[in-house]
Amino acid sequence: MGTESENNGVLKEGFLVKRGHVVQNWKVRWFVLKSDKLMYYKYEGGKRDSCHRGTIHLSNCKITCPCLEYENRPLVLKLQTNTSDEHFLEACMREERDEWAVAIGAAVQKLNPRNAQTPSPSQIKGSTSLQLHNVNLSQVVDSMYDLHTGIRLSSHVEQGSSYTNCFSGSAVVDWLVFNSLALTRVESVTLASALLDEASLRPVGIRSADALRNAALGEQFLDDSSALYCFSQSFQKRGTLKSEKSRSAVELSGKVVKRGYLLKQGHKVKNWKVRLFILRAEPGFLHYYDPSKDDITPVGGISLRGCLVSALDDNGTPSGVKGKVQGNLFKIITQMETHYYIQSPTHEERMDWIQAIRKVT
Repeated sequence: MGTESENNGVLKEGFLVKRGHVVQNWKVRWFVLKSDKLMYYKYEGGKRDSCHRGTIHLSNCKITCPCLEYENRPLVLKLQTNTSDEHFLEACMREERDEWAVAIGAAVQKLNPRNAQTPSPSQIKGSTSLQLHNVNLSQVVDSMYDLHTGIRLSSHVEQGSSYTNCFSGSAVVDWLVFNSLALTRVESVTLASALLDEASLRPVGIRSADALRNAALGEQFLDDSSALYCFSQSFQKRGTLKSEKSRSAVELSGKVVKRGYLLKQGHKVKNWKVRLFILRAEPGFLHYYDPSKDDITPVGGISLRGCLVSALDDNGTPSGVKGKVQGNLFKIITQMETHYYIQSPTHEERMDWIQAIRKVT
């Protein structure tokens, strides 16, 4: 994806998931940002269409990032044109969404230097500051709520009562420190207390509820594995444990090390479809999701233990590959001798994916 040379006028390009105007479904499109417009294309059969499907004109365009209008899609940004048309675009990860917002904002700023406002750094960048007033709480809860890299919902039993779709106080602290949203556990408790205070999180069960009622302000959030919390009611439409259990919990328990949009050739019907790929380590799995769906359950998963991954020749169509693809192909062969054919948008991304997969095998 990334930035191209200015010779062809392309400032940034890559996959985003776009909400339709008439039928409000979500479809993956290839977006190309130029100085005054954002154009989008359809990938068909592993190759980008020569005719673009639409254009968003950027003059006097307003950007909302993050856009929290879709509870099951926390990585969306919204563009509102000078004709009041609204375009909702979803990225594969928070950093990618923020890069798009900054790039589009800069283009708008050049077109309308007096009126346009690029998203502020506090809106775009997650903070690792020691000062809580520099932390965007909406951004933090947006990250926690991320369907794939956010905090994991689980079931807990406290004093004989069972609670579902919640998480412990210590899990929140662990997650905030691991994602560099806080530097220490003390900082994490302060940050989590602020989320509790603004009702983004709420206590579940006896211990956490008692602390909220009776403790001093700085002691209301408990860094404890037996103190339970959940998202506020506004977040309850998130996928439930039932849907997450359709795959082995072990499969999905590994640390996420890479994610992005790639094209995958189907096994039975040899067509190419864009999927959101998430690479996990310990255990090594490559799961893929249908980005047009709100469902958080993978469409499929590839066990990477003992697998072979290699780049395919870009000259001609390699054996096993159907369609007139654009190149940047690689192949994964599992221990069970199953062959997966995958296409990256760029040569650089292909090599990044191959190296990342080899590290976790």
